[in-house]
Amino acid sequence: MEQHQLCAGPLLDGAGHLCQRGYATQLVRRYDRAAIRGRALRIKEWDYYLITNEHFGIALTLADNSYMGLAGASILRFDVPCERTCSVMRAFPMGHTGMPADSSKDEVRIEWRGAHGRFSTVKGERHLRLHLENFENGLPFDATFDLTDPPQDTMVIATPFADKPKAFYYNQKIIGMTAQGTVTLGDETLDFSAKDTQALLDWGRGVWTYDNTWYWSAAQGRVDGKKFGFNLGYGFGDTSAATENMLFYEGKAHKLENVDFGIPQKDGTDDFLAPWHFTSSDGRFDAAFTPLIDRSGKTAFGPISSDPHQVFGHFDGYAVLDDGRRIELSHFPGFAEKVHNKW
Repeated sequence: MEQHQLCAGPLLDGAGHLCQRGYATQLVRRYDRAAIRGRALRIKEWDYYLITNEHFGIALTLADNSYMGLAGASILRFDVPCERTCSVMRAFPMGHTGMPADSSKDEVRIEWRGAHGRFSTVKGERHLRLHLENFENGLPFDATFDLTDPPQDTMVIATPFADKPKAFYYNQKIIGMTAQGTVTLGDETLDFSAKDTQALLDWGRGVWTYDNTWYWSAAQGRVDGKKFGFNLGYGFGDTSAATENMLFYEGKAHKLENVDFGIPQKDGTDDFLAPWHFTSSDGRFDAAFTPLIDRSGKTAFGPISSDPHQVFGHFDGYAVLDDGRRIELSHFPGFAEKVHNKW
């Protein structure tokens, strides 16, 4: 398939339509919330960080989804395995959370009842601080992380929605940053060393339609001592101009075509904890995915509902770079998710 690369300029035109659709390796298109002409309640902005090492994973989220603000955290324990998640919500922030328009100039602070924190970026280094008053059984949660060594290339995509011309999704995924920090939960402290900890950022801005299903997978680590990772996804919007499928080797992006997640079925439904099989249409990615943890939790409130399954495990297979080099994946840590939202 032909995939279109974005060039520099504003993201939206005067009517609130995407000026260009496609992919890039940097945020070349300028996002401006004031340029949006879609319904204010449909605007969604978030910063989601995932920090992982061999034993633990920590997910941190700050989001302003117009009618609902969210500060969330998850602790994933891969040795046990188990996970715990806590979210603090705020009604109708309507953009006042102040999510930044450029991920390289990240500066967002919250001071809410039950949660306070700050995500900031200074000279390429990211500093994450989040406190939740009651994470679990009355125990407070505190996360302090510093992220360095950002990759040269990232995954950026501007995606329209065919049936809603003023709806769009502008997304950047930064894979494989070096991370170090601590998490405390009550009297327990988890230490994360820069020697074996990596982080990714999912930076999303857009005007979404009401009913969506998306598939997303990412992984980060080292293969033969070299940094390697990938971002895979599909499911929502019109992706005919470009996919978000990329490999990252030593910080450099290598573009893939379409990828199928191969979620196994049991009695006509998704069997998330059975082995998956990922394949790409260009033959450059083929991997079995062995699940370990399904971070799920179906919720509904009136017309709003969410049915997420973020499954953590490991990949075994291969990926092929643009120059034909084959990267062998053995027990390579990552996750894959299917999320159905009515939001």
